[in-house]
Amino acid sequence: MMEGIFPPVLQVSSLGLILDLIGTYVFGLSGAVVAVRRRLDLFGIMVLAVAAALAGGMIRDMALGSTPPAALRDSRYLVAAMLAGATGFFFHHGIERVSKPVMVLDALGLGLFAITGAGKALLYGLSPIPAVMLGVLTATGGGAVRDLLVAEIPRVLREEVYAMAALVGAAIYVAGGEWGWPGFETALIGIAATVILRIVSVWRGWSAPRAPGSDSA
Repeated sequence: MMEGIFPPVLQVSSLGLILDLIGTYVFGLSGAVVAVRRRLDLFGIMVLAVAAALAGGMIRDMALGSTPPAALRDSRYLVAAMLAGATGFFFHHGIERVSKPVMVLDALGLGLFAITGAGKALLYGLSPIPAVMLGVLTATGGGAVRDLLVAEIPRVLREEVYAMAALVGAAIYVAGGEWGWPGFETALIGIAATVILRIVSVWRGWSAPRAPGSDSA
């Protein structure tokens, strides 16, 4: 059934793996940068990098019943996460020269994981709407765990358009599969849409509505 509605890039396992590993590295780097800012030691940096990098994918795989999760079956995921931690440890000064580095890394990780999460959900037989939701969960899970480990309210609950950006990217990807768009190009469009929406939302100060009167409470 899935071949008829879903011919995208993740049916080619090598390309799906590449996207997943890039997302793992990018989110791991965001965790490492946060850890350096909090003045954690090397062990703390590695823990935060691994948590940010792998949590979203592990949540996705457990929700799909794909156990053990890919991060535990394939050592390349852990290697990518630890490389990200080492990069943050040794090169954080260069990374910090980028304006809002955590936000930029988050945006790229959101796009990559929104696509791979939705794609894997479709390959496991989920219908489009649950697949989009799982893409969002994959994209936001690692960042949420990262923030909780440093005693912050997760960005997905408090910042400008965040989960919405992942939802848009995942929805584009799933819709492209439904409509027979070329898989690789659709993945790139979904990733780009997520990244651009996230960055522009921060730049323009967009946010989801809050409860009336909550700012003065």
